[in-house]
Amino acid sequence: RQILRRLAAATDTRARLFDEEGTLVGDSRVLLAAGRNVVSRVLPPPDKPGMGLKLAEAAYNWVINLFPSSEDLPVYEERPDQEGDDYQEVIYALGGDAASAVRLNGDGVKIISVAVPVQGLHKVLGAVLLSVDSRDIDSEVRNERLNVLKLFGIILAVTALLSAFLAGTIGRPVRHLAQAADRVRRLRGRRVSIPDFTARRDEIGDLSGALRDMTDSLYRRMDAIEAFAADVAHEIKNPLTSLRSAVETVERTNDPDKRRRLMAIIIDDVRRLDRLISDISDASRLDAELSRAESEPMDMAPLLRAMVEIYGETAGDKGPRFELRLDPSPNALVISGIESRIGQVVRNLLENAISFSPPGGTIRLSGKREYGHVSVAVEDEGPGVPENKLDAVFDRFYSERPTSETFGKHSGLGLSISRQIIEAHGGTIRAENRKDADGRILGARFVFELRLE
Repeated sequence: RQILRRLAAATDTRARLFDEEGTLVGDSRVLLAAGRNVVSRVLPPPDKPGMGLKLAEAAYNWVINLFPSSEDLPVYEERPDQEGDDYQEVIYALGGDAASAVRLNGDGVKIISVAVPVQGLHKVLGAVLLSVDSRDIDSEVRNERLNVLKLFGIILAVTALLSAFLAGTIGRPVRHLAQAADRVRRLRGRRVSIPDFTARRDEIGDLSGALRDMTDSLYRRMDAIEAFAADVAHEIKNPLTSLRSAVETVERTNDPDKRRRLMAIIIDDVRRLDRLISDISDASRLDAELSRAESEPMDMAPLLRAMVEIYGETAGDKGPRFELRLDPSPNALVISGIESRIGQVVRNLLENAISFSPPGGTIRLSGKREYGHVSVAVEDEGPGVPENKLDAVFDRFYSERPTSETFGKHSGLGLSISRQIIEAHGGTIRAENRKDADGRILGARFVFELRLE
């Protein structure tokens, strides 16, 4: 018994020794004092838990008990006169096999026991039963669960703080941008300012900048539409006024010569209206067509050759001569664009040069590759462009024609449409005067530049 007590004293394990008949011959919990057996038991720690800890433990136990247990454990019963037959694992141990069992005592604490045979010379001499309650294990499990809960609480707090931070740095700015975009949609009488978050230098800043640019572009487009409508009304009103005056006058005169002149004016005004309406229709459809059409790789060289051949054949003997100068490098003039619209720009510039070119003059059409773009120039030998009108010639309805040309033959939209097409392709167009060494104007030059494909 003393040896058994010393072996089990270092732990809280209870050791019991049974002989080969199953009789209890030693128990580490039983002491021999004054000829009597005294049973020892491990007492709980003297420090009583506080009310808060008791409540926490009660809450913990209540939550744990909510989960159904898959274990249906037998009740641990200990008779005053214990025998090996009281414990199934001891029976197995006396038979030569180690065995274990888990039971519940009256306090609901698990009792974990294991029995191993005591052998000598291939004979079972007895069995040792080691048992311990699960309070320490449950305490460790509870502590680990509490640590997990603490970690969960910390993570929850950090998540809440991050959520508040993200709501302030991401959610709120996005909400302000969405509200501003909705105001742009609903309000029509005044401009709406989009919040500026571009200083953030992140995705929200990029979104803010994109929305501001989009809104500015939208307002510019609305202003352009308003200005275009006003210009159209003004340009159409002029021939209508002339037409009405001529019609009213022709009704009051009987002079055949005056009637013929008035009818000629009426016919010219009708033709002018027809040209205006056609050009205005083309200009109004241009934006939508350019936004829908897909740019494709195209070689400018065949287009320029075809233009020179067509206009050279139709110019006649008194018309201007055409010269073509192209970059000799292979694929030097390949760009990405809409061929029909680029061809329209070249036609507009050539027709403009023809109208200003003197009889027998020369019109030069050139195309070259330089500094990452293709440059196309149309040069004539006409009077040039007034220095203060080099940019104004691209305005809508601007028309400064030669004195020999019939008034109203052009609508003044050709160069404006050309600039609109080139800028939609990401290029530039400009007008300049050709001059000699003494500064005398030799003619006009119109140049447009487009990026390489």
